[in-house]
Amino acid sequence: MTWESDPTIEEAIAAIGPPDEAAMRAAREHQARLTKPPGALGLLEGLPVRLAGLAGTCPPPLPEPAAVAVFAADHGVHAQGVSPWPQEVTAQMVANFLAGGAVVNAFAAQVGATVTVVDVGVAADLADAPGLLRRKIAPGTADMTAGPAMTGDQVRRAVAAGIEVARDLAAAGARCLLTGDMGIANTTASAALIAAFTGLPPERVTGRGTGIDDATHARKIEVVRAALVRHGLTGPPGPREGREAALRVLAAVGGFEHAALAGFILGGAALRLPVVLDGVIAGAAALAAAELAPDAVRACVAGHRSAEPGHSATVDHLGLRPLIDLELRLGEGTGALLALPLVQGAVRVLHEVATFDSAGVSGKATTQHHGMITE
Repeated sequence: MTWESDPTIEEAIAAIGPPDEAAMRAAREHQARLTKPPGALGLLEGLPVRLAGLAGTCPPPLPEPAAVAVFAADHGVHAQGVSPWPQEVTAQMVANFLAGGAVVNAFAAQVGATVTVVDVGVAADLADAPGLLRRKIAPGTADMTAGPAMTGDQVRRAVAAGIEVARDLAAAGARCLLTGDMGIANTTASAALIAAFTGLPPERVTGRGTGIDDATHARKIEVVRAALVRHGLTGPPGPREGREAALRVLAAVGGFEHAALAGFILGGAALRLPVVLDGVIAGAAALAAAELAPDAVRACVAGHRSAEPGHSATVDHLGLRPLIDLELRLGEGTGALLALPLVQGAVRVLHEVATFDSAGVSGKATTQHHGMITE
């Protein structure tokens, strides 16, 4: 397996930098002058500060309009009996997305976001349709229990495809990117990626996906374990040696949609646009993106906490605080879309809420008594 550099990936990583501390400081100072008690908005107070650091300006740009990209692909590990759903469902659900009949479409319409479906590895020939981008690397990955799921060339092409989709959506006017996914058996690959990147055992990070029974769940855990053993990815991760190691993990046990989502996150971070993450598939991809470019996490907003156990492990590892917890496990980008108004509202506060001075509102009264400040 060869690991030549890819100019699209290298260019994106080179454009990702640390947050702008001056912009973050200005956002904190402005936040402190707004007509509300300090800290009254809870987690939403820190979010626009982070986004100011990302954008390099205070207040940060409003994260609208928003675009969700649903990356779709099939998985060779499906042959191991990890899902009761036939592989054909991936292509059928893509058709449903494109027809506007899925939950992601309903939620996107509610918040005014566009939906783009990206075929990076569906095991079927899809008919042309508005909203479909053809970026197929191959008709599904190989079985990760028998060998690498992807070749070196395939994983690089998938990451580069995700970067290009982020660039294209931004060029079309998107100012906030949301992750979406579709792929039968992709929670199995996600569990393997999460275990590999965090060092947690398969039983801690492998969930029930589409609602499998106990026997199938036990089988799924053992399949994840077998893949990790096959590729030498068990136990605590050792020191990683840059991008090649991250790409090797992705290629060994990931899916085309994971690699493309990792690129999508890198592309958003390079453009200094917020990327609202959905659930466990996006989380697994974010772990890979963080290995490729640690500062890429600065662009990420955890939209929700998935019911999948691997997702909690992922957001904890990345240091992200999910905005909502509704026990969702659908995927498609649905949790990210539900969280989008919170992200937009948090930034709008810095744009539109008056300061104490501008509104003529008195601040907290303080008096000095015997050398002490009292309120």
